[in-house]
Formats: sequence, C-alpha cells, structure tokens
Amino acid sequence: MFSRIGQTIYENEAVAKTSDFTVGLEIEMQRIDGSGRLSQEPYPAGIGDERTNPWITNDFLETMSETVTPSANHSLDAMHYLYRLNNCLRSALAPGEMLWPLSMPPRLPKDKKKLVLAKMGPKKEAYLQEWAKRHGYSQGTPCGAHISLSIDQHVIDLVLAKFSDQFEDERAVRNHLYTVVAQGFVRYRWLLTYLFGASPVAEAGYFDQGAELARPVRSIRQSRYGFGTKFTGDYRSLPAYINRIEEGVKQGILTSDYEFHGPVRFKGNPDLKKLANNGIEYLELRMLDLDPSSAVGIRTGTVRFIRLLASYFIMHPAMREGEVQSLLTRADDMNQVIAEEAPTAPSRYQTTALAVIRHLAHYANQIQLGPEYLEVLDDLEERIVNPSNTPSARLLAYVKDGSLTEYALRRARHYQQAALETLHPFRGFEDGRIYTADELRAALAW
Repeated sequence: MFSRIGQTIYENEAVAKTSDFTVGLEIEMQRIDGSGRLSQEPYPAGIGDERTNPWITNDFLETMSETVTPSANHSLDAMHYLYRLNNCLRSALAPGEMLWPLSMPPRLPKDKKKLVLAKMGPKKEAYLQEWAKRHGYSQGTPCGAHISLSIDQHVIDLVLAKFSDQFEDERAVRNHLYTVVAQGFVRYRWLLTYLFGASPVAEAGYFDQGAELARPVRSIRQSRYGFGTKFTGDYRSLPAYINRIEEGVKQGILTSDYEFHGPVRFKGNPDLKKLANNGIEYLELRMLDLDPSSAVGIRTGTVRFIRLLASYFIMHPAMREGEVQSLLTRADDMNQVIAEEAPTAPSRYQTTALAVIRHLAHYANQIQLGPEYLEVLDDLEERIVNPSNTPSARLLAYVKDGSLTEYALRRARHYQQAALETLHPFRGFEDGRIYTADELRAALAW
C-alpha cells in the first residue's frame, strides 16, 4: 500500500523519478606494499595535492585513499566515473604499491604510533590526533563504500504542488522526504549487513592481544568492534538530528560535529546551523563493507539495490512519529546480532529478510522496473536462502591461519595489473588542477 504521497506520485506517473536519484560514490582503500603491509610511500604525486584534491584524497591514515566521484544521474555513469578515478589512483602508485581490497586493514604494527595520520593541514591533523587518542588507531582503519543520494527535483516539486497544505516550501518537502528515506535505511541496515557484509576476520594487530574474536563473523566493520565512535544519531527529524549531535559535542562524547559517523548522515551545508536553515540536500549512506570481488570495492547491482530501497521508502508509509526511536533502536540491536553471526549460518532474521526482499520484488514489478533490478533481487534472495552465498561466507574459503592476506594480495595484484594495462588512464590531476564537478564529469566521460 502506497502512502498518500506515494499514491500521488503514482497517479502522476512519476514513480520512475523516485528511483532516479543522483548518485555519488566514495570508496576508501588502504595503500599497501607487495608484502601486504601498509605502504611507506607518500601520497602519490601523480594525483595532485592531498590537501586540495577533493576527488582523490585520504582519510585518517596517510595510506587510506578516498576516491570520490562527481554525482551521476545513473548507476552506470557513477560506476564509470569510479572505475576511471580508481585506475587514475592505481596508475599513480609507486612501483610495488597496490590497494588492499578488504574493509578490515592489513596487518598493523604493534606500536600503533608508527602509523602516519593523514597530512591534511594543522586543523584536520589536530582533530585526527585527538580522535586517535580517544578511540585508538585501529578503529580508524576500517574502510568502506559510501553512497550519496539526491532526490530528483521533479519529485520534490510534485509533492510541494500537491501537498501545499502540508509543506510550506521546498525545504520542508526535502527535509520530510530525506528524513523518511534515512529512517528506512537505518531501519533496514541489518539487511544490508547480512547481504553485503564482507569483513569476517581481522588481520594481526587490529585487536589488542587477548581481545581477538573467537570465530569469524559476518561483518566486523558493521559490528561494535568496527569503525569509530559508538554514538547513536536521532533520525526523528532534522532538528532532532542536529540537537543530538550538538548535545554529543557539548557532553564531550564527540570532539566536533564532524565526528558523527552514523550509518546515514544528513548532508547539505557542513555547518550544522546552516544545515538547519537551508535544509537537507542529500543523504550519505555509510553502512557498506568493501566488496573485494570488485576492483573498485562496489558493484553496480549494489547501487541499483540501494536506489530501489530508497524509492520504496519514498512511496510507502513512513514510521509513526512516536515509534521512530523504538523501531530504530530495535533495528540497531538486530544489526548487532547479524553482524556477529557466523557467516555460513542461517540468520536469526532469515524469515524477515526473505519477506522484505519479496516485498521489494513485488514493488519492482508493480512499478515496472527493468529486468536488471529483478536479477539483483533474485541474487540477493539466494544469499538469504543459502548463507554460503553471502560475501562474508565466500571469503571464509580463503582464510588461512585466521588471515585473508594471501587472498587479498592475489586480488590486489590482479586489480593493479589490470589498471596498469589501461590504454588511456585519466591523468588530469598531475598538474595540480582542481576540477569542479561539471569539469570532472566531462573529463571522465570519454
């Protein structure tokens, strides 16, 4: 059953626009040497200045590269940009350097202070040093895939025109729709952890001695042992979201509002006060492990699934205001359970997961999405029915003595060799040029 807004979108033949999100991708990967240790080489000179290049930069460690695509109207375009930028980065690496394909870092030194924090200028470096002092170096090292989603303007204009009695302006529509979508993703984060979790083990040095996990799990990165600050956001509304973060800073739980790294972040103006005034402009989803079966850390089918989910959330009734907090707290608990389950075991929430996937398949048929979406859903249903088909379970076949280093190095060498054989890699950053999004889209298009 569609919501009132969803039914209006359907009746105005605009459903397709609800999945036409503008998409941006951010992929983090550690630079390593040929033995599988963190690289000692500096930030590659062939991709400009790490402090000023917004498209290939680093995060937390000097070795943690972050590739950022300009926004794209279609999943295939976003993936094309990502492949070209990933090849650009790989082509600029020093001889012997590669990119680690796993979310959990390679072997870390016993003395974590030997790790070099990202050289991003005095202000950012001071923040990173304070963060490392509070949380330890290890918890800043897991990498992931982030997806940014921006709702098609036609949908926003249509809702404003048809529900002018409910929304006073475009900003109010944007805040409502983005909040509903954010709530949906936080509510079903556990499903994404099950379907795409790919961090069953950690290499030596990540855990303190004696604190290692007793067995592999679905996703260390998405569990309580994974990345960073364990601070829960408030997704009831934009004001509640902002107040929660500001309270965390005030209490000293967060060093700054930048430190909030929830599964979803409201994005627009980086200044929270201005975000409140200007409204949400897009969402950043942060709950995906790297996919080591892809050279760029994510597959097109995954992006399509995310867009389908977001469309579903727009079209269907939102959670009741008084139930949001309790439902999302329960969802966090479900995510913890799934993240720490044995990868080859049926999930405790298998029946629920199947119901969600089949409901999404019904929705995809209802709005006549293409066969590529149904193929993705068929594949994901198979992962639920047969847990051995999940990414984390597949990785178990390559674990030797508790380590995935041999597998990771084999994949890293394969991806690096393929990148070096690219006939026309993008080299536009060599002279330090700072591209606008439009300029970069044009440069990457051919």
